[in-house]
Amino acid sequence: MTGDRILLVTTSPRLPAGLLSAAGWEALRSGPVHTADPAAEQAVAVAAAGIPVHELSIVDTRAAAYELRELARGGVVVWLAGPGGDTELARAVGDVVARGGGAELELVYGSWDPPGARLLDVVAAMDRLRSPGGCPWDAEQTHRSLMPYLLEEAYEAYEALELDDTAALREELGDVLLQVAFHSRLAEELPEAERWSIDDVAGHLVDKLVRRHPHVFAGAEVSGVDEVLRNWDVIKRAEKTRESVTDGVPMGQPALTLAATLQHKAAKLTLPAGALPAADGFGGRLWELVAEARAAGLDAESELRRVSRAYRDVLAAAERAARADGRDPAELTATDWARYLP
Repeated sequence: MTGDRILLVTTSPRLPAGLLSAAGWEALRSGPVHTADPAAEQAVAVAAAGIPVHELSIVDTRAAAYELRELARGGVVVWLAGPGGDTELARAVGDVVARGGGAELELVYGSWDPPGARLLDVVAAMDRLRSPGGCPWDAEQTHRSLMPYLLEEAYEAYEALELDDTAALREELGDVLLQVAFHSRLAEELPEAERWSIDDVAGHLVDKLVRRHPHVFAGAEVSGVDEVLRNWDVIKRAEKTRESVTDGVPMGQPALTLAATLQHKAAKLTLPAGALPAADGFGGRLWELVAEARAAGLDAESELRRVSRAYRDVLAAAERAARADGRDPAELTATDWARYLP
């Protein structure tokens, strides 16, 4: 590499310092290296590899851009960007090169974010919020105080799915992820014998996925989805050593979902849903409706929510129509309502 070249080397702040690509190391060794902060982790790692790193102030980005251009006269100069990428300097250098000509400007990715790298930012942000000097509200929370939020955020994500609103789903899943990160951060403060972290959560999940997918990770052969599900159940039973198929079913979930879950579990034993005792009275009729929905391939909870949403929309529209006529919905008679309901 010769002749008036400016190389801008950017790196991911989410990877360990010094973990650079071959192209990144080649660029750093091609000419004098300058950076705004030689004490930054990445700059220290580069210097430790035997590559001198020189300080160049970028308080005045225009002046710094001109200085880099002059340093590249007849050769190559390298700029090692800081964690934020030094985008203002990059734009200023690009403008100087474009106006003056005679030089080449190249952006070199010394490292880049792997998929999932922003999850590290979630962990860092949560740690900052919970640590001394962070947020007073976050500092007061406990596993128990956060319980309502975990349910609320899960329901909001569920609603986004019902509405096929993928933009809302992205946001709501972020709120669910916040709950995972928050509880994991709280667990780091437990007594040492009980302590765990988000790495333990992720590690346990990965181990479970690998164990329960031997057809993917261990070379097992399967004939199709049905066999995958059977294998999953066998592996899960071996892991949990449970005495009943109903062990582990959360009894606090919505009643229709709970009934469908228990019926699904019973079906694995080829036990008909109607063969269970005490399925009488109003609750028994609801139980039978759930079984009927399952037989039709429907989810009773979703079906009732769909009808409830439709009811809400019709009622709200009727109320708006009444108010548009100057009527108070709370004072309408049954006859009055007939004017506004479809």
